[in-house]
Amino acid sequence: MHAYLFPGQGTQFPGMGKKLFEKSKLAQEYFSRANQLLGFSITDIMFKGSAADLKQTKFAQPAIFLHSYILTKILGSDFKPDMVAGHSLGEFSALAAIGSLDFESALKLIAKRASAMQKVCEVENTGMAVVVGLYDVIVRDICDHVDGVVVPANYNALHQVVISGEKKALKEACDKLSPGAKAVVNLPVSGAFHSPFMEPIIEEFTIAIDETEFKKPICPIYQNVAGRPSVDIELIKKNLIDQMTHPVMWRHTILHMIEDGATDFTEIGPGNFLKGLVRQIDKNVETYGIS
Repeated sequence: MHAYLFPGQGTQFPGMGKKLFEKSKLAQEYFSRANQLLGFSITDIMFKGSAADLKQTKFAQPAIFLHSYILTKILGSDFKPDMVAGHSLGEFSALAAIGSLDFESALKLIAKRASAMQKVCEVENTGMAVVVGLYDVIVRDICDHVDGVVVPANYNALHQVVISGEKKALKEACDKLSPGAKAVVNLPVSGAFHSPFMEPIIEEFTIAIDETEFKKPICPIYQNVAGRPSVDIELIKKNLIDQMTHPVMWRHTILHMIEDGATDFTEIGPGNFLKGLVRQIDKNVETYGIS
């Protein structure tokens, strides 16, 4: 069975999507529509912006979505998913790819989500860091014993956990984790995503979700909060809301997909981060990338 994966924030890079734009008329049409829908030139930011520009949530999220979505459209009838999953923001790309959200609805919803998250980032001095080489339980225990709020945000693989929190507490946690870890690296994001710090925007985001039309997807989506498949619209919407303040259960998601018959995984979007995670989780499955 074929599984498709869609990356999230942190995979953006300067110049992303430019080759797509230059080579594909279809890509040009979607980029033009995106500029109009967003009310600013996302193409200028993607093609000419700096890494610092693209780090801003309000730009990173629509940019990554566009990159992934346009690739699925270029694939056309070759895009034949039996199941899909998206990492954080990637859930929206996945839902658009399997027909649950149309292009305009998805982009508008992502813009609202990104704008709301950006506001929190500007008020709170927060960030995220990835911890490599330690078990989940050790990372959780350290986070529980620092002065301030830091929580596990992404359970990416057996020995890779992303933590999220206020900068001072995050630094303390990183300092305590560093001696035993293979690596502890701050991520190029502007806030503490998938943590209690996103609570202030839940009401605003819930309204945006309720105002958006969702359709039954053509195949199951395995969502971040539980890693289980769904085609039920109300559950999909609830999971998208819960995702804001709950950790991304990525390892569990991939294991459940394999358990349910996935034999190969194709990542669609910028970079190859998810391909690498799948290989860490299970070396016996085939992995591909379309970027």
